[in-house]
Amino acid sequence: MSDIVEKTLTALPGLFLQNQSVGGPAGVKASFSSRLGNLVRGITALTSKHEEEKLIQQELSNLKATVSAPTTTLRMMKECMVRLIYCEMLGYDASFGYIHAIKLAQQGNLLEKRVGYLAVSLFLHESHELLLLLVNTVVKDLQSTNLVEVCMALTVVSQIFPREMIPAVLPLIEDKLQHSKEIIRRKAVLALYKFHLIAPNQVQHIHIKFRKALCDRDVGVMAASLHIYFRMIKENSSGYKDLTGSFVTILKQVVGGKLPVDFNYHSVPAPWLQIQLLRILGLLGKDDQRTSELMYDVLDESLRRAELNHNVTYAILFECVHTVYSIYPKSELLEKAAKCIGRFVLSPKINLKYLGLKALTYVIQQDPTLALQHQMTIIECLDHPDPIIKRETLELLYRITNAQNITVIVQKMLEYLQQSKEEYIIVNLVGKIAELAEKYAPDNAWFIQTMNAVFSVGGDVMHPDIPNNFLRLLAEGFDDETENQQLRLYAVQSYLTLLDAENVFYPQKFLQVMSWVLGEYSYLLDEETPEEVITKLYKLLMNDSVSSETKAWLLAAVTKLTPQAHSSNIVERLIQEFTVSLDTCMRQHAFELKHLRENVELMKSLLPVDKSCEDMVVDASLSFLDGFVAEELSQGAAPYKPHHQRQEEKLSQEKVLNFEPYGLSFSSSGFTGRQSPAGISLGSDISGNSAETGLKETNSLKLEGIKKLWGKEGYLPKKEGKTGDETEVPPVPQESIIMENVDQTIIKKDQSQVLTQSKEEKEKQLLASSLFVGLGTESTINLLGKADTVSHKFRRKSKVKETKSGETTSAQNMPCSYFSSSSDVTYEDDYYLDTLQDRGDKELNKFSLNSELLDSESLTELPSVEKLSSCTLSTPSLFTDDMEGLHSPSSTAASVANEISLASSLLEETSEHMHSDLVEVCNNETISVSSYKIWKDDCLLVVWSVSNKSGLELKSADLEISSAENFKITEQPGCCLPVIETESIKTFQYSVQMEKPFTEGNLFGFINYQMMDTHSVQLEFSVNLSLLDFIRPLKISTENFGKLWLSFANDVKQNVKMSESQAALPSALKTLQQKLRLHVVEIIGNEGLLACQLLPSIPCLLHFRVHGDVLALWFRSSCSTLPDYLLYQCQKVSLS
Repeated sequence: MSDIVEKTLTALPGLFLQNQSVGGPAGVKASFSSRLGNLVRGITALTSKHEEEKLIQQELSNLKATVSAPTTTLRMMKECMVRLIYCEMLGYDASFGYIHAIKLAQQGNLLEKRVGYLAVSLFLHESHELLLLLVNTVVKDLQSTNLVEVCMALTVVSQIFPREMIPAVLPLIEDKLQHSKEIIRRKAVLALYKFHLIAPNQVQHIHIKFRKALCDRDVGVMAASLHIYFRMIKENSSGYKDLTGSFVTILKQVVGGKLPVDFNYHSVPAPWLQIQLLRILGLLGKDDQRTSELMYDVLDESLRRAELNHNVTYAILFECVHTVYSIYPKSELLEKAAKCIGRFVLSPKINLKYLGLKALTYVIQQDPTLALQHQMTIIECLDHPDPIIKRETLELLYRITNAQNITVIVQKMLEYLQQSKEEYIIVNLVGKIAELAEKYAPDNAWFIQTMNAVFSVGGDVMHPDIPNNFLRLLAEGFDDETENQQLRLYAVQSYLTLLDAENVFYPQKFLQVMSWVLGEYSYLLDEETPEEVITKLYKLLMNDSVSSETKAWLLAAVTKLTPQAHSSNIVERLIQEFTVSLDTCMRQHAFELKHLRENVELMKSLLPVDKSCEDMVVDASLSFLDGFVAEELSQGAAPYKPHHQRQEEKLSQEKVLNFEPYGLSFSSSGFTGRQSPAGISLGSDISGNSAETGLKETNSLKLEGIKKLWGKEGYLPKKEGKTGDETEVPPVPQESIIMENVDQTIIKKDQSQVLTQSKEEKEKQLLASSLFVGLGTESTINLLGKADTVSHKFRRKSKVKETKSGETTSAQNMPCSYFSSSSDVTYEDDYYLDTLQDRGDKELNKFSLNSELLDSESLTELPSVEKLSSCTLSTPSLFTDDMEGLHSPSSTAASVANEISLASSLLEETSEHMHSDLVEVCNNETISVSSYKIWKDDCLLVVWSVSNKSGLELKSADLEISSAENFKITEQPGCCLPVIETESIKTFQYSVQMEKPFTEGNLFGFINYQMMDTHSVQLEFSVNLSLLDFIRPLKISTENFGKLWLSFANDVKQNVKMSESQAALPSALKTLQQKLRLHVVEIIGNEGLLACQLLPSIPCLLHFRVHGDVLALWFRSSCSTLPDYLLYQCQKVSLS
């Protein structure tokens, strides 16, 4: 053991005796501190793991007795916590001490609380059940006047607080943003950053305070706020373009050395702050010339000043180069950045050379000629002894691959692959080789040989998509049928040759690929018969090293070849061998082969030649069994019961009696046998934990499914004849369908120094000419991540156009989801929202909401639209405060009405649904494209109106919408028109659904058309969509609201301060109902129940409770993220 370690261990006990008085309690202190030192020295002196475990277990046993003893003081408890922390760090369980760590954080002086908080942060994780006990302690310390206690509370909040506990501390942390001390403000910002990471929608309403933190007078607070802004700008840069000037100003001050010296590192001013700011600027300036122009000067200054010979300076330079190539380009800056890259690449230091290669790999996509400037250095890096340098060099070559240098680059990759043993490198590299081979293969033979090498080296660790894509490529073929046959034939010949080799081991996935290809395409061979191929496959089946899964592939290949073979004794032997196999899968395949072989004609029809990629028609309704079902039913067989019905019957039988003790009696509030959220008092726990979300049982007697036998008049079955007409089963309401779904609930030297014409250098130059060929012209370079300008060697047949019409038809005819399965789900709601404000809680009679509910000026409700001609040109907005985007038939614009009236195909559909304004999204002197949204019950319909303003006909007009993340887009028929007549209007429509909840997003698209002189024109456009475009009211009863509430496990709580105009609950609910499209289920006193759904079928239940001028919100849903996003929308409405 070194002297340094020895001295450290000796000094540890003294650290705990520092500043302590001698005698009395200090003696106890010394005793416990020396025990920690003895424990550390004892563990380091051990020679085996067994001895260490024995010692630690003995220590834990002593600690358990000490912390549980009533005579243990807080000072002793602090020392025990330190030893428990050490034991946990070594990997031993000390869970008995977790509760004592929480108690220590609650009590004692500052030092003891500090140790308690430290232990809690190390022991507990975000989902630990004991964390709930820490909430009150944290809240108390956040309200303390002691700075150290506030700092400790803020630290633990940002370390381990889960999203469910955020509402309890969020208001207190917001207040700390105004604290006079810099360290408190900084820790508060970091705590809010943690909240933004785990629950961004719970801090959306305090974004204005983030801006204040960015402009804070203290540098530490400002630097802490950059973490939040970096994340938000990464998610949506367009919303923060106005802050570009602020970020540029801050960076100028940092680069100019205006910050305190405390922030310098080796004479470099605030290097980590510079790196963070450069990353933010790179995101803001991407594809935006106007924003990029604001940062050109400061980037130039950063490149000029970062010249110190220190590692942190190189980090700044690297980030600066990355930013320069990310924003809108400027030639002078690009030249300076290229020189910096050259300094990195040519550096003899490995770390700098790696940075240079990484930077070159990134910028090569914008400027491929940079690789030509350093081609000899790149060649030398291919033979560098450091494997990381080699790997980054191969990544660079992967980026510059084209049809002319594909063979040389793939050969280098394969050589590196054969030397590497790391699984991650193998998986990554074989995927790239397979991708390049498919894109740029020069001929069939090279492609098959390369893929064979990939399968051999990649083995069973490669991604499953690689062999699957290869087989699909062979099956689907290309546009040239002759080339299809040649590729398949070469593959068959290659695999038969490989199987002839003796004592060669192939990976299982490679054998599976071989077996499938031989089974499908062996008929192309003239020189070998099917019997000979079956014999080779049989040898593999008899090999013990072949896995059961691969044997199933081989047996399937034999089954496909059997109809082509005239007679084969091998097949007979194979059937005899595997019909008695212990492997059930193989035995099943063998019996199938046996029975199919008895009828050769049937076998040929079931296994046709070269039909592996033919479309199959599946009878999903199993109509061929109708006769059998009818016959069985006529003989008394029981009809089929769906799974949910069987579950309901089972539950009703199981819940006849409740043997659990009864709890407190709550008001049922309209629920039968369940507790509603309104029946549970939320006043005392409005910001507490939601641990009760998983509650499935209640404390009331279960009477569901039990026949009622006794009543006020006696035994009811006696009166069965009289009441028979009244016992009819009512029709299944819509909410019961919802409940069914709930039950069914995933670089070296400078080039001038390498001109010596030695033999080795000539070889390098020859290799360079092969690697970098094709980089001089844009027609041959393929820049990954950009549009691929080189046609693929193997381009599969496109089946999209063949099936598009069928898919569109089926999408239109698809029945609506069970949450909006009929036109019953309308935008009506309960009339008592207005009447309750006048009458209080006297009566809760429900009436159908009509137009009298709305004020004459307000159009916030959703009335039906009679004519499409009501659209007007304005900014698109679905739910603005005054709802100007929603128009009734009375609001028309004559000019637009004349245009839209021509869209006769949409008049009838639009008249039944609400729609937004007509907004022009793009135009030129020839054509104008406008758009509006129709909010149907089951989807959002986006309609584009294309107007030909010119005096010429437009040909081949095609409107396309790009696929967007989080959106599912279904194209309606007629989105491609051969001709658009002079001064005419054509309409296109797309059905849009949101696949997963988020605040807002954009649909991007373009329209192509041809002028009479045959030149083609393309216009791009975009349309903004928000979450509220996809929210619809969900009409359910109060009883089913309660059942759904108990079944949902995802919830969120928040308190919102209401404005004076919304002080009454009915007024607040009316505002939310109108602006968020919610259905009011029931209002009970000062509580309200609302429901909605995210299309197509994600429900969300909302519970509101008024406490003075505070509205307590509690949302639950089957989707984990939907409550957060709806809460954000509610906060926007309430604060507006």
